[in-house]
Amino acid sequence: MDFKICTIGELLVEFLAKEHDQRFDKTGEFMGPFPSGAPAIFASQVAKLGFAVTFFSCVGKDAFGKMCIKRLKDDGVITDGIAIHNKASTGSAFVTYRGIDERDFIFNIPNSACGLLSFDHINEELLKDCNHLHVMGSSLYSFRVIDAMRKALDIVKSKGGTISFDPNLRKEMFDIPEMEASFDYILDYTDIFLPSQSEVSYFASNNQDSEQQIMSSLLNRGIKHIVVKCGSGGANYYGLDKQRQIYTLHVDSYTSEVIDPTGAGDCFGATFVSFMLAGYDIETALRYANASGALAVRQKGPMEGTSTLLQLQQFIASSSL
Repeated sequence: MDFKICTIGELLVEFLAKEHDQRFDKTGEFMGPFPSGAPAIFASQVAKLGFAVTFFSCVGKDAFGKMCIKRLKDDGVITDGIAIHNKASTGSAFVTYRGIDERDFIFNIPNSACGLLSFDHINEELLKDCNHLHVMGSSLYSFRVIDAMRKALDIVKSKGGTISFDPNLRKEMFDIPEMEASFDYILDYTDIFLPSQSEVSYFASNNQDSEQQIMSSLLNRGIKHIVVKCGSGGANYYGLDKQRQIYTLHVDSYTSEVIDPTGAGDCFGATFVSFMLAGYDIETALRYANASGALAVRQKGPMEGTSTLLQLQQFIASSSL
């Protein structure tokens, strides 16, 4: 099946604390810059698998912006939707680690070039042959970006296309009222939903709901496929069978040394969505998605762990021995 994915949102550079438990209010060393941004990592992973993907964002007229665009081009992403802003700098993020999976961020996104991404930046010509839109919750950081996302969503849906949604919640962004308000709107159009295990409770109607009850409610809302990302615990799939009974499937992850978890969920989502759109069965798509996440955590840097299809096949084969 031929398809083209598009995604929209933050494109930035990221600086990583050299030491664990390094505090932001103390002098310390950082590594970087690394090209980053959740939808950018997603796009990179889709492209490296050999599938077509267009990315919409904004960068500044600076060296960081040039670096980010070059990296995406090198990975095979269609970058025609990335605008260069003359009066704003490329976005940035600083990351420090408080354990294997716990991270703190300081973002410069709302006031950066990608924070100025708006409705007018979404070129309808570039969307003409896109039949799938991937939405990242972390990208909904301003009313401008939400308007841009709605424009793309309406265009893709009007042509019979599909939508995937990864909430990608960041506590640093919970004080952005537009982001939370947009979730309900996007869920109404979502075909593939990709929350992490820690995000599931956010979508509960009350605090007593189990994961299965929450998933059942979301499926009855119209979402066709739900994958709960469990990191080293693998992934849980939820769908409805022909009798509209809930269908579940668990696929274990692969053992992997965790060097840097940033970007692993984005790689997982990109691989699962790509394989589903390409016509693979759910179990195969989950197996490759788990492999993609496992390889991603082995590399320092948010986009450095993206993998080609051959690399995933070799990893799965070696892990099965």
